[in-house]
Amino acid sequence: MTLRIAVYGAESTGKSTLAQQLAAHFEAPCAQEYVREFWDAHDGQVTADDLETIARGQIANEQQAASGARDLLFCDTELITNTLWADLLFPGRCPVWLRRAADERSRHYALYLLCDIDLPFVADEQRCFPASADREHCRQLWRAALVERNLPFVDIRGHQSQRLATAITTITSLIALRHGQQMN
Repeated sequence: MTLRIAVYGAESTGKSTLAQQLAAHFEAPCAQEYVREFWDAHDGQVTADDLETIARGQIANEQQAASGARDLLFCDTELITNTLWADLLFPGRCPVWLRRAADERSRHYALYLLCDIDLPFVADEQRCFPASADREHCRQLWRAALVERNLPFVDIRGHQSQRLATAITTITSLIALRHGQQMN
């Protein structure tokens, strides 16, 4: 069975970089964050009517990456993040099926790597909340979503090399634990 690892957190927390580094380190596939593709394809025009398409694209990216996975699959975000952004940007417009799917799919991740906001904010046209107070609010929302669902997670902090080292150590331990359980 493939261990799915979600690289998770608010914007500008190094998720994409970390997901790609981990995929390279462990020689495993990485499901890319779909909303970036969607944004680029639609010249930055995203509306509440697009939430379903974006969520389905995220699912498709993960399913495609999973088809080539052996032991590990890294996911650069997942559906809980889609619901959090829907609530922030389009209050009251998150499709009910998306909330249900996010809850259901979240149980299939062996681990969430919760990326902290301690990296400098890097502005780009897709990012919304550069202010420190807004970033802290988002950090709390993302953490609360994991805690409320009682999902397994580890905090990822520090500069990029520290983040990578923490993630590799945690995942290596998870793999060892899994192999130990399979041997019993």
